[in-house]
Amino acid sequence: MTNEELSYPTGLTAQVSIYPLRQPHLSPAIDAALAIWRERGLDVQPGAMSTLIAGEAEAVWEALRAAFAAAAACGETVMVVTVSNACPWMPSHQ
Repeated sequence: MTNEELSYPTGLTAQVSIYPLRQPHLSPAIDAALAIWRERGLDVQPGAMSTLIAGEAEAVWEALRAAFAAAAACGETVMVVTVSNACPWMPSHQ
């Protein structure tokens, strides 16, 4: 990866993992969180174990709160978040 492929966001990036607990299906809680982030206009890059999101600081914080609420509405949930204002971001090619 070259420096030309990376950008440094003016807002925040976050790496988020959502773990639905004691639920018959895992995807409804995860899909609910992904939908919130996309509806809020954040850049969203899902991965196998976590999702990277990026956007303006206020939008990221609000979307994290809303995503947890949406996932928790499906049942018991753990959400692990790492937030940075300094990590490089590789824009998605969606």
